[in-house]
Amino acid sequence: MQKRNVLNSKHLNELKRKKRRILKIKIIFFVIIFILFLIGLIFLSRWQNLNIDNITITGNKVVETKEIEEIIHSKIDGYYLWFFPKTNFILYPKKAIKNELFTKFKRFKDIFINDKNIKTLIISVTEREGKYTWCGENIPLSEKVEENQCYFMDENGYIFDNALYFSGNIYFKFFGKINGEIENPIGSYFLQENFTQITSFIENLKQMELKLSYLVVNSDQDIEIYLKPRDNINIPKIILKSNSDFEKIAENLQSVLTTEPLQSDFKNKYSSLLYIDLRFGNKIYYKFEDGLNE
Repeated sequence: MQKRNVLNSKHLNELKRKKRRILKIKIIFFVIIFILFLIGLIFLSRWQNLNIDNITITGNKVVETKEIEEIIHSKIDGYYLWFFPKTNFILYPKKAIKNELFTKFKRFKDIFINDKNIKTLIISVTEREGKYTWCGENIPLSEKVEENQCYFMDENGYIFDNALYFSGNIYFKFFGKINGEIENPIGSYFLQENFTQITSFIENLKQMELKLSYLVVNSDQDIEIYLKPRDNINIPKIILKSNSDFEKIAENLQSVLTTEPLQSDFKNKYSSLLYIDLRFGNKIYYKFEDGLNE
């Protein structure tokens, strides 16, 4: 009984009340400090000297500067949690800006954002260069090849932009399936696995002084490289497999083109040439309108 009375004594109850009051005071104190700290951060984040108020774009040649600026402004407009401005040089969404620019403009190869100047955001871009064009899965039957809708490709076979209609063969054309949507091929690759080897083979053909028109990858993955005809009746072609040893078959073709009888036939009977077939290892078959040769 005496022990129970001690535990319930007025003195002990008063100590408990004091401890609770002290705890409440501490909590209120820390809440006030936190609120003041938060308010301070808000005011600091909105300080004009710490916010981006100028955007500089460099490196773009085709994409309009205004279009780039519109995307950047849309990303840094507004606030985080209704209080912290997205223009703050520490808080601005750098990764989101880059992702949006890459998504919107497939022509961009590299994007570098320099924020060392606190008030100025410098965006440096590198645009892809059109090396070739992809003009659809199949050669158009009812239209001229030169007038078909085409898309620019870079040196890796990446399709990144529409190509305007142009006359002649300013860019070498490719036809065949891609690994993306036909309706909107931008952002897709053409023959990504061995595109650079194929284009290297094409350059080798040019060094052999062959006049090339366009390349077609057909349904069984055979490659047909069409040569420029001497008349409008017959279009000769070179046939090979898409998984060929391109360096080896280039050497074989060079050897055959400088050896009789093809050397003379190629020069004198070019207008009747139908094809040169490179699909059978070291054996090369070629055909003129008057017969087949090996």
